[in-house]
Amino acid sequence: MAKINGNEIRPGMVIEYQDTLWAAVKTMAVKPGKGPAYNQVELKNLIDGRKLNNRFGSDERVERARLEQKDFQFLYKQGDSLVFMDNDSYEQIELPEDFVGERSAFLQDGMTVTLEMHDERPIGIKLPDYVTLEIVEADPVVKGQTASSSYKPAKLENGLRVMVPPFITAGEKIIVDTNEVTYVRRAE
Repeated sequence: MAKINGNEIRPGMVIEYQDTLWAAVKTMAVKPGKGPAYNQVELKNLIDGRKLNNRFGSDERVERARLEQKDFQFLYKQGDSLVFMDNDSYEQIELPEDFVGERSAFLQDGMTVTLEMHDERPIGIKLPDYVTLEIVEADPVVKGQTASSSYKPAKLENGLRVMVPPFITAGEKIIVDTNEVTYVRRAE
């Protein structure tokens, strides 16, 4: 790991501070009229989600953590756990469903995800940005609504609901943004 000065911390960096991992969410360089300049940093704990605001002076040294990114394949759900397989070593890893959060509904058999690891311990997961899902239920179009601004609710095969344009019907496949949980376009 590399040591960096406190004034070099930028948003998105992961640092080791107070014997745990923190991600820098926001940073602001402050140059007061009196006293030395410092970096005001909002940190989020990667292990338990706590937030912390801290001042780092240019003379303070912090450890910048290196995260390893590995591709895993989603295999299946078992109770409250999700089972993934390392694409390189074929080892299986079991993670609690709340590690992925509400986006676990987007996991499909065989889907490749990227796990961020620190010292062989998973601390973050990145799903593909877009997935193709089938609509199982869509409200009928109400006559008189303008097509430009009206969207209607639709239920996807994974149980989630999204707003779709009026021309989309049940049985069609659409592409959904997994980060925003929104309709993108019809699938080809």
